[in-house]
Amino acid sequence: MAITESLCRRLAQILGGKGQHENNECSIMVKRNLNAKILGKKYDTEHEIVIQSLKNGKSLNTGEITLLQREVQQFIRQAARLGLKVTAVHNHWLFDTPRLMYVHVESVENPIVFARKLASIIKRLKP
Repeated sequence: MAITESLCRRLAQILGGKGQHENNECSIMVKRNLNAKILGKKYDTEHEIVIQSLKNGKSLNTGEITLLQREVQQFIRQAARLGLKVTAVHNHWLFDTPRLMYVHVESVENPIVFARKLASIIKRLKP
């Protein structure tokens, strides 16, 4: 069973982003306007979700979600409640305003189920 272009489009639609299908993998970028700056210059923020290795209806689903520092704890609680594994929490930049944090989530499950779970959490974030 392969990750098709139509499945990738469907996953991107569920997550509210743009999908790119390549090499049996679906990468989805979801823009998030946080009015962020690094060293005083505008910085575009987004979530990155990757779906790959689909077999027997289950895939490896990973996401790096861009959050404000104050959103991290609630996001982690919601992800855990939905059965998503939180595997990393970190920042990327030293001179960012506001402070951006990146939370990594993963699961092995049906990719549509994963997308719906993650979308339900992302939709609760303020724009």
